[in-house]
Amino acid sequence: MTSLYDITAKDRKGNAVPLNLYQGEVVLIVNTATQSPLTPQYTELQALYEKYHSQGFEVLDFPSNQPTKSCPGTDEMVHQFCKDNYSTSFARFKKAKVSGDDADPLFRYLVEKTGGEPVTDDFTKFLVNKIGKVVARFDATTSFPTIERKIQELL
Repeated sequence: MTSLYDITAKDRKGNAVPLNLYQGEVVLIVNTATQSPLTPQYTELQALYEKYHSQGFEVLDFPSNQPTKSCPGTDEMVHQFCKDNYSTSFARFKKAKVSGDDADPLFRYLVEKTGGEPVTDDFTKFLVNKIGKVVARFDATTSFPTIERKIQELL
């Protein structure tokens, strides 16, 4: 794999979504969880999405029961939880494995491009520029103003 755009992911209903659909956009890819102490970060993610979406910014939500087992339930249950509790409107994909030998190809790619450290937290974020290059990785404790400044630079 030479580019993010070579990867196809599955949306929450199981449909194939080639990530080249996001070519020309600034993309924040996040592994999320519904029962994590970090789950309220959905509020900040939605705020970023609303503020910058019209300028070419996307949030791609990949719920995961790794690494903390904080995302039980089906893909549809996760989606409904996010809609009901956080009014999210950004793209949500099928639950993904984000670490280990059987990690989803997308997360293997993201980890490889950001130094090889495994994903160990819910709400790890990967920022991709308009040409598909992974330009930053933010752990769960990175402040949203820091993330927002980097998004602004890329837009």
